[in-house]
Amino acid sequence: MTRDFFKFEQSLTHLDEKGEAQMVDVSAKVPTVRQAEAGGQVRMSRETFEVIQAGNAPKGDVLGTAKLAGIMAAKQTAQLIPLCHPLPLQKIDVQLIADPQLPGYQIRAMVKTKAETGVEMEALTAVSVAALTLYDMAKALEKSICIELIRLLSKSGGKSGDYSAMCKSEVRSQKLEVIPD
Repeated sequence: MTRDFFKFEQSLTHLDEKGEAQMVDVSAKVPTVRQAEAGGQVRMSRETFEVIQAGNAPKGDVLGTAKLAGIMAAKQTAQLIPLCHPLPLQKIDVQLIADPQLPGYQIRAMVKTKAETGVEMEALTAVSVAALTLYDMAKALEKSICIELIRLLSKSGGKSGDYSAMCKSEVRSQKLEVIPD
């Protein structure tokens, strides 16, 4: 193995000296305000979109249920992702924004804390679970709903500084090719 590989391996904070997974020790860090925003989209047929918008889905309030699921998921991230720290979350905002041009929904989650480590995983988890819940609530209408483009949009606070994705706008024009079995 090359010397560069060993330098890279030593910089991986979730590995101990034996190369085994470990939770990073953040006890020496000073708590600071940290915030992260994540996004994703759920694409569906126009007919399914219109039924959800009209509030006529067979399982009930699709959007309200998905929003609550996203909030609850952010609070449970440390239970789902093995090396995440349990964090005191001060703010969680999940939004499902109707996008008729998609057709479907843009999902955004913002999570904020004052802690020793960031909340990127909490924001990503909120978006993911909100999207999965939307699918679950609407699958009786359509099985081919697509969950797409889950990504970190921005983060602030912490030693690594601020991050903002180059393109925060919705990505509606992406065409997905279905390949038959």
